[in-house]
Amino acid sequence: MLSESRLCLLTEDLLIRILHSLGSERKPWRLVCKDFLRLESATRKTLRVLRFEFLLPLLRKFCNIDTLDLSLCPRIHDAAVALLLAQGSPGWTRGLRRLVLSRATGLGHAGLEMLVRACPVLEAVDVSHCWGYGDREAAALSCAARLRELNMDKCLGVTDIGLAKIAVGCGQLEKLSLKWCLEISDLGIDLLCKKCLDLKYLDVSYLKVTNESLRSIASLLKLEVFVMVGCSLVDDVGLRFLEKGCPLLKAIDVSRCDCVSSSGLISVISGHEGLQQLDARYCLSELSAPLVKCLEKLKQMRIIRIDGVRVSDFILHTIGTNCKSLVELGLSKCVGVTNMGIMQLVSGCGNLKILDLTCCRFITNATISIIANCCPDLVCLKLESCDMMTENCLYQLGLNCLLLEELDLTDCSGVDDLALRYLSKCSELIRLKLGLCTNITDIGLAHIACNCPKMTELDLYRCVRIGDDGLAALTSGCKKLTKLNLSYCNRISDRGMDYISHLGELSDLELRGLSNITSIGIRAVAVSCKRLADLDLKHCEKIDDSGFGALAFFSQNLRQVSYTLVLLSLNQVILILSLMRSKSHSSAAFESKLQHLLYKNYKCYLNEHN
Repeated sequence: MLSESRLCLLTEDLLIRILHSLGSERKPWRLVCKDFLRLESATRKTLRVLRFEFLLPLLRKFCNIDTLDLSLCPRIHDAAVALLLAQGSPGWTRGLRRLVLSRATGLGHAGLEMLVRACPVLEAVDVSHCWGYGDREAAALSCAARLRELNMDKCLGVTDIGLAKIAVGCGQLEKLSLKWCLEISDLGIDLLCKKCLDLKYLDVSYLKVTNESLRSIASLLKLEVFVMVGCSLVDDVGLRFLEKGCPLLKAIDVSRCDCVSSSGLISVISGHEGLQQLDARYCLSELSAPLVKCLEKLKQMRIIRIDGVRVSDFILHTIGTNCKSLVELGLSKCVGVTNMGIMQLVSGCGNLKILDLTCCRFITNATISIIANCCPDLVCLKLESCDMMTENCLYQLGLNCLLLEELDLTDCSGVDDLALRYLSKCSELIRLKLGLCTNITDIGLAHIACNCPKMTELDLYRCVRIGDDGLAALTSGCKKLTKLNLSYCNRISDRGMDYISHLGELSDLELRGLSNITSIGIRAVAVSCKRLADLDLKHCEKIDDSGFGALAFFSQNLRQVSYTLVLLSLNQVILILSLMRSKSHSSAAFESKLQHLLYKNYKCYLNEHN
């Protein structure tokens, strides 16, 4: 009562500021204080629902939201939408501006149209990975006349007809993603470019479009970002259309476009010296001399990704000398990356924040130390398979790169406990990959756990010296972990699973090949980790019916269980299928999963008895 009376002395503005500063800790505060509960209901703008059955009461409670995310509710269907609109709070749709329906494959065109028509100010919709969506669903989306952003990635049934309806009905579109919409052709893209003149972002990745589509796209005077990953029918002729078109173009991605060469990129660069982002991953075998010369013009370039390209010290020196504004460079699997080249690069690009040197195997401690000294603002560094580095360079990273949030040290054999002690000074770390670092032990993991409380993702794949004591330290220090990979860490037992059960935010857990864990450990995780969505149990041979039964009963948010190489008993099959059926939105989907499971289990049986 005393704390509540003191809160009553504060103005509403101050209470709102306190509430916003709490971040993820809002829930316990609103549970114990009526003022915070009232303000949370009045001011909350975003709602992400984990379980569909909770949606209706939540919408009644939070009626002022402008963003609704139903991507974790694949079972939502047309009748459910009708019920929401009829029984929900009267005004919850009036202010809705952003709607996320990614993977909501149970929702059909009728329900989608009802939802869209009920939201008069809707500006952004995401229906990505709704693989069954076609032209009828596209027609439903076209009812949102004020739509500015639309993501239709992997809506496999949408054709030129559906795209035409969207182009005509949503003339104010500024951002459109059509990745993997394989039925769309040049005809649909041409009409889109004639009707949606305000487009600033367009993604046509993996479409079967040709140079004619680029001729149409070149007429978009406001286009700033163009993505065409994997467009194998487009070549340099198409890119030449862009040379004199799209005057505001700032970013282009031609990754995995097999027919594009340096000549085509030269055309784009020549017509857009204000280009800020260039992606050409796994597209070119090498950078030609004329293209390298063109790079000298890109004074405003901020992001370059040229993974898989052959480079030289001269090319890296050219980038370092001319692209002073560079904040991200991707050199993953580039041949020709040397210590000298990287040193010349970072000496000129001191503002680098993201650097990818994956599989640049000739990088040594000296180079990493130079990177740490020259790039203090680094937030992401990827060094997978750079196995010539040792703990000495991580000392420099821990000393100078205090803003580091993501570090990939997968398959770096020189990383040991001392290296992790140095690295633990990077207290802002959020994602850390240590897979195949076989020299680290529970002691090194304890250093990370004590000093990196913001960690959300940790990969310990095949770190065979990590055991239960390491998990005890980890789960006490890194409470925010959402993704954890412990595959083939064979020293871990059910005691370790009990420690993992204390991670309330955990959603993705990989336990492949843990031969010492049993159903007791799995039950502990299932009971306590309520957010668990993806679980890998391949080769976990000691898990029996009771373990799968616990998953079926307690893990209500589970979307995927990998277990195909475990020989399941009939009871286990029944228990898992009961869980899958509760998640399926249709009998057809359930039957498909049933056939797949029985086939895999039969195959395992044959392998074991042959």
